[in-house]
Amino acid sequence: MALDQSFVGRTYPPTAPYEVGREKIREFAEAVGDAHPAYTDPEAAKALGHADVIAPPTFVFSITFKAAGQVIEDPQLGLDYSRVVHGDQKFVYVRPVRAGDRLSVVSTIEAVKSMAGNDILDVRGDVHGESGELVVTAWTKLVARAAEEA
Repeated sequence: MALDQSFVGRTYPPTAPYEVGREKIREFAEAVGDAHPAYTDPEAAKALGHADVIAPPTFVFSITFKAAGQVIEDPQLGLDYSRVVHGDQKFVYVRPVRAGDRLSVVSTIEAVKSMAGNDILDVRGDVHGESGELVVTAWTKLVARAAEEA
């Protein structure tokens, strides 16, 4: 069953703040195989003009995807998550994510489309710092594959 187009523009409440820690940044950088010293060495980060270590660009996916859970789990939307695959991801930064940031995410459904029986859902996650400033916007495309015919 196609997703309801009336959900386009629906915004969900901000998430509880997530505190970005040095160790989480280090673990993430290690997991993705990025050895840039600004991710692990405060002095290297300071030499580049940052107050502390910064996170790799895709680090925020872990908090924006968790925030998108509000969309995914919305029973009124009717998304069958067992059929979902991750279609695309895009980030636009205002500034880098830094150790010590306390970030909240507001998720908004930007588009709902149906193609060849598949439902395509575009979710924007606006990531804000503690003072309310926009840090990064992440777009996630989810594809709910069509149910197989019996």
